[in-house]
Amino acid sequence: VQLVESGGGLVQPGGSLRLSCAASGFGFSSYDMIWYRQAPGKERELVAIITSGGGSTNYADSVKGRFTISRDNAKNTVYLQMNSLKPEDTAVYYCNARRWVSDYWGQGTRVTVSS
Repeated sequence: VQLVESGGGLVQPGGSLRLSCAASGFGFSSYDMIWYRQAPGKERELVAIITSGGGSTNYADSVKGRFTISRDNAKNTVYLQMNSLKPEDTAVYYCNARRWVSDYWGQGTRVTVSS
């Protein structure tokens, strides 16, 4: 089982990034996919979730209207489009796959929002 995040980096406030998480080794299309983030010195927090079929999404209040989660089950990939980035979005972003008792994590990708 692998979840590999990519797309992080340094961006100025107001900018955009698109994170990707490529999955392999399990039935991706049957899993809910979640993006979490962990800022320095803070607990990990849920950012966005998309159900297995992609029919339902939910977001943390702090990112509503700025971030969009999507998935391509044909490519076994989930995305997080992040717009209007703020310094407080600086964190390591993690991809999580969840179905019943199965729970898989990626290694994270770092996002830094700074001028």
